[in-house]
Amino acid sequence: MNLANQLTMFRVILIPVFLIVLYADFTNCRYVALAIFAVASATDFLDGYIARSRGLVTDFGKFMDPLADKVLVMTAMLMFVSWGQMPAWVLAVVLARELAVSGLRMIAATEGKVIAAAWSGKIKTAATMVCILLMLLPIPPMVNTACWIVILLATVYSGVEYFIKNKHVIDWSNL
Repeated sequence: MNLANQLTMFRVILIPVFLIVLYADFTNCRYVALAIFAVASATDFLDGYIARSRGLVTDFGKFMDPLADKVLVMTAMLMFVSWGQMPAWVLAVVLARELAVSGLRMIAATEGKVIAAAWSGKIKTAATMVCILLMLLPIPPMVNTACWIVILLATVYSGVEYFIKNKHVIDWSNL
């Protein structure tokens, strides 16, 4: 297993650790969870950079890297919903976007096409991770609300962009 894939697997291992720390609810657990999330987020950027720069891109990495990213983010957002820090419908929109884009990519793959990650998707990921880090801190309610609004807007924008740029992938005449 190459270094990029090892970093991805490390992120996968950090997901249940992150969740256990949050559920443990000990003094400063959110700060420990923030550190875990920060390390996991850093591996998301690092593994992709290493894979591309060293020619270590693998099918395993193409599958597992985005999956690990989505599970990490959804885990954090699910905790925010359970704490009343984020409306459940925001999580539903984010989840729907992820499933829709993944479905679009699957349709493209059946036709031998690859839908590359768009810049808006990368910006969405970065903005979401920064907002989650902030939301793990004791921030004022207004900042917390601003964070989930940023997550929501970046998610919707990037999802719409994926479908507009890749509308040729779906045969709309068969619907």
